[in-house]
Amino acid sequence: MNLPKELRYSEEHEWVKQEDGKVRIGITDFAQAELGDIVFVELPSIGDTVTADEPFGSVESVKTVSELYAPVSGTVVEINEELDESPEFVNESPYEKAWMIVIEPSDASQIDALMTAEQYAEMTKED
Repeated sequence: MNLPKELRYSEEHEWVKQEDGKVRIGITDFAQAELGDIVFVELPSIGDTVTADEPFGSVESVKTVSELYAPVSGTVVEINEELDESPEFVNESPYEKAWMIVIEPSDASQIDALMTAEQYAEMTKED
């Protein structure tokens, strides 16, 4: 399982990357592997407000539809429009090509409450 150390992780399997006061969000390698082949991604619009631990969109795979949960609260300033045409990026490149949204966080301290790569790996390890 690919888990970049510089990212933070939520219990709902989203990753967070801090960039110049903004936060880039996607789903983890673990999550995409569990979901199977992604066929559709639904994202919010630029200007929408997202709330920590609340759904902000969904991913549809050949097996199921899963909600995407915001790891932190804030305002959406960018969305990855490439996922409209190429939802398979989520499976191919969950940390590079398949980022989902960029938000301007309303409370940056929420990032500190997220898990490190080591903590996330511990949470997702098979018993």
